[in-house]
Amino acid sequence: MGNRNLQHVQHHILICNGESCLRNRGDEVTLTIREQIADLKADEYIHTTRTRCNGRCNEACVVIVYPEGDWYRNMTPSEGKQLVSDLLNETRLVKDKAFHSFK
Repeated sequence: MGNRNLQHVQHHILICNGESCLRNRGDEVTLTIREQIADLKADEYIHTTRTRCNGRCNEACVVIVYPEGDWYRNMTPSEGKQLVSDLLNETRLVKDKAFHSFK
């Protein structure tokens, strides 16, 4: 795998794939988010990273978005799909899932 050009990336989505999150559909959330990014041809603007445990196991599956600094709890694949659309459209339909924000 080569180095990815990050020049146009506007959002970095960190998807927890720690043990608790995987038990709560973390792999499905990851795949759905990545599929939605590909379907919307947003690969240039949104980058994803699978992480290990983020220490919020009671809120699994956890998804974190930067530079917004928003941490989302109990994410499902459909909410992950909506999150990608929200980021591209600058809307906040899944904002109620956010439990922490740096802004």
